Amino acid sequence: MKERAFARYAQIAMIGFAGVPAFVSAQAAGENAVIRVTEGRLSGNAHAVLASEPINRLASDPSVSLSRMGGRGLDPVVRGQSQERVDLLLDGIRVEGACPSRMDPPTSRLSSALAPALEVRTNNRTLRWGPVAGGQVIATTADPQFNGNATTGQVTIGGSGNGNGKLVNAAAAVGSEQAWLRLSGGYDEANDYEDGNDNKVRSANKNAEGRADAAWTAENGFFIKGMVSRQEESDVKYAGSGMDAPKTDTDLYRMEFGAPVADGEWSLLTWQADVDHIMDNFSLRPVGMMKMQTDSTTQTRGLRFTLDQSPNSSTDWAVGADLEMNDWDATLFNVTGPMPMAASLMWPGVERERVGMFAEGFRRIARDVKVGAGVRYDRVEMDATRAGEMASMGMTPAMLYQSAYGTTDVGSEDNNVSGFVSSEWRLPHNQALTLTVSRSVRSPSVTERYLARNAMGGSWIGNPDLDTEKHHKAELALSGSKNQWSWKPVVWVDQVDDFVRRYQETSADTRYENIDARLLGVEMMVGWTDGTWSSNSTLASVRGENRDNGQALAQIPPVQFVQTLGWQRMGHSIEAQWQLARRQDRIDPLSGLDAGESPGYGVFNLSGSHPLMEHLTFNWALDNLFDNTWAPHVSRANTDPFNPDAVRVNEPGRVLRAALTARW
Repeated sequence: MKERAFARYAQIAMIGFAGVPAFVSAQAAGENAVIRVTEGRLSGNAHAVLASEPINRLASDPSVSLSRMGGRGLDPVVRGQSQERVDLLLDGIRVEGACPSRMDPPTSRLSSALAPALEVRTNNRTLRWGPVAGGQVIATTADPQFNGNATTGQVTIGGSGNGNGKLVNAAAAVGSEQAWLRLSGGYDEANDYEDGNDNKVRSANKNAEGRADAAWTAENGFFIKGMVSRQEESDVKYAGSGMDAPKTDTDLYRMEFGAPVADGEWSLLTWQADVDHIMDNFSLRPVGMMKMQTDSTTQTRGLRFTLDQSPNSSTDWAVGADLEMNDWDATLFNVTGPMPMAASLMWPGVERERVGMFAEGFRRIARDVKVGAGVRYDRVEMDATRAGEMASMGMTPAMLYQSAYGTTDVGSEDNNVSGFVSSEWRLPHNQALTLTVSRSVRSPSVTERYLARNAMGGSWIGNPDLDTEKHHKAELALSGSKNQWSWKPVVWVDQVDDFVRRYQETSADTRYENIDARLLGVEMMVGWTDGTWSSNSTLASVRGENRDNGQALAQIPPVQFVQTLGWQRMGHSIEAQWQLARRQDRIDPLSGLDAGESPGYGVFNLSGSHPLMEHLTFNWALDNLFDNTWAPHVSRANTDPFNPDAVRVNEPGRVLRAALTARW
C-alpha cells in the first residue's frame, strides 16, 4: 500500500507544481467568491484566552459539549456525536491523535500562543475538507497585522488559583503584509485542581510549544506560506483512565502555494504531522503489581489542490483533489521485569490511504434565492500490516479478530460518495431561510476496525468487517435581525445507516457493530444589544436513538442552555455567563462510554478585559463562582481510587484566573 500511496502523492504533486508557471502569470480575480475559503489565509481576530486549551472556548456553545478525562485533552461532542465523527482542521490540515484511549485528541494540538479562531460546522456546506459526519472544528490562525509598522507581537503572562496554574506565551513578527516571518511559543503547567467538594482531581499537566511561520506574496498575487511547529506535553495525569501520559510530542509541517487564475484562485497545500505518545500506570501514580506501558505513534501526510472560481457576481464554483496517508502503531508492554514483553499490539501497524476529489457550486438564481450543490468521492484503503505478529498472550491481532467476529480478512476498501444540496431564501425584515440536505459517508476509524488489546483483565477488539457509516442529514434554519435584536432557530435530523456502535459483550470485553440510528435536535439563539449592553440566549437539545432496538445512543448530552450578559465601554468589557443543563437519563449502559445517568447542573461564570494603558491589557475570569461540584454528562467515568465518590471526572471548583497581555 505504501508504494502505491507514494506514487499517487508524487503524481498529484507533479500535476500541481507543473501548473505553477501558468498560474503565476494569470490575472487576479476581480470579484470575491461566496464560497472562497483558502486554508490558512482567513484573517480573524483570534482573541487571547486565559485557558491553556483554546478548545475550551467552545463550552459556551450549547450544541458542543466537552468530554474531560484529565487536565488536558478536552474532546468535543458536536450535536451528540464525538471522537472520530468530529474532525479538526488546523489551518486546513488534519492531525490524528496517537493514543488509543484518546488522551491526545486532535483538539489538544491547538496553539495557546496563537489562539486560532474556531468555527464549528455541522453539515456539508462545502466538501473541500471532506464530508461532515458529526461535525468539523475549523481552526484558523490569523496572519499578523502590521498596520504600517515593521514589527508586531504580543506577550501574555498569567496564572490561576485552583491548581496553581501558570501560563506564559509570546509571538513576534517582522515584515509587512506582503512578506513576513513570525516566531511564537508558550509554556503552561498546572497541579491537580480541586472540585467543588474540595477533592483533588488528577489533572496536573505541563505543555510547551514553539512555532515558526512565514509568508510571501508577489505583486501578481502568487503566495507561499510555510509553518513548522513542535509541541511537548509531559506529566499529564488522567482521573478518567488507568494510565497517565508522561510524554506526548507533536511535530507539524505545512507548506502552501497559490495564485490568482482566471476568475478566481488556485492553491496547493501539503503537510505532515508526527505524534509520539507514551502512557503508563507507574510514572505518575503508585506502582501496582504490574507495570504496563503503551508506546504509540501516528504519522499523517497530506496533499490538497483546490481551484476556486467566480465567473460572475452570481456564480461560484470549486473543484479539488486530495490525498491523505496515515500510519498508526501502538504496543502495550509489560515492563514489570527487566525485559519488556509485548502484551498486545493495540494498533498493529495500521495504514490508511484516502484519495478524494470534489466539485461544488453556488448560484444566485434570483435576487432573493441562492442554491448550491456539491459531490465528493473518497477511495479509502486500510490494512493492519502487523496483524500476523504474535504478542505475549499467544494471540495475534488476526486471531483476535477471527475469535471475536469470525473474519479472516483484515484489509478493507471503501468507495465513499458524499454530497449536498442547499438553498437560501432572503425574506422580508432582514431574514434568511436556509435548507441543507446532505449525505456524508465515514469510514470506520483505526480503533473501531483494528484495535487489538487482549489482557488478563479483559479484551478490547476492533472489527475489520465494519461497514461505512452513511449519514443522511437535513437542516432548516431561519436567521434574522431587526433593530437591536437577532435570532436563529434551527431544526435538524440525521438518519444514519450502519452507525458504528461500541458495546460491551461482557463487563470486561469491548466490541464494535453496525446498527441503524437516528439523531434529531433543535437549537435556538436570541440576542440583543444597544452597543453598550448585550444579552445572548442559546439553547440546544438532541435525541439519539438506536433504531435496531429502540434504545438510546451513548454520549448524548442533555438539554443545555447558556445565558450571557455583557457590558463594554471604552475598551473595557465584563461578561456574566450562566450555563445550565438538564439531567440525562437516556443512556446506553452497554456501550462502556456512558458513566451512568447524570444530574442537572448550573454554573455561573464572570470574566472581564480592561486596558491599563495603550499596549497593556488585564484579563480575568472567575469560573464556577458558587463553587459547585459538576461534570458534563459526556465526561469520562472517574477511575481515581483517591476520589471514589466522583462518578465522572469533575470540573474544577471555583477558579480565579488572571493574565496581563502586552501588544505592539
